[in-house]
Amino acid sequence: MPTMIIRNPDNIKALAARLEGRKLPLTVSWAQGAIRSNMQNRLAQRWFADIARQVGDMTHAEVRADCKVTFGVPIMAEENDAFRQTWAETFGALNYQAMRKAVEVLEPPVTRLMNVKQMSEFMDAIQRHYGGAGMFLTDPESLKYEEEFV
Repeated sequence: MPTMIIRNPDNIKALAARLEGRKLPLTVSWAQGAIRSNMQNRLAQRWFADIARQVGDMTHAEVRADCKVTFGVPIMAEENDAFRQTWAETFGALNYQAMRKAVEVLEPPVTRLMNVKQMSEFMDAIQRHYGGAGMFLTDPESLKYEEEFV
């Protein structure tokens, strides 16, 4: 599903130009807010690695897929009708393990569709679940500090 961030009036014109001449009918949806931040992306990837290391029997990719299915899909489905419908039609008949494997292999858009607020909810859910289970997750503040020296 293509996405475009509208930050100023010129972006609206660019979106109109992209839509011009497309075969109709066409469904367009939008969400308030910008996509997630690069810092959120880096922290999520670090957390997937932290979790995989501590769990021991899951890879980074498996943890990532697990988090997307467990936490990301419900967040997106609650706020985005098009996502909810497409997800149900595409993956709804699968059991949890098959769904997780499909997400791992096919990498359908879940978190990449999230805005900053949704990504924050996703990260909070991961922190509650895994942090609550006693796992160490990289502190966002230390990641900022680390970035200064890279």
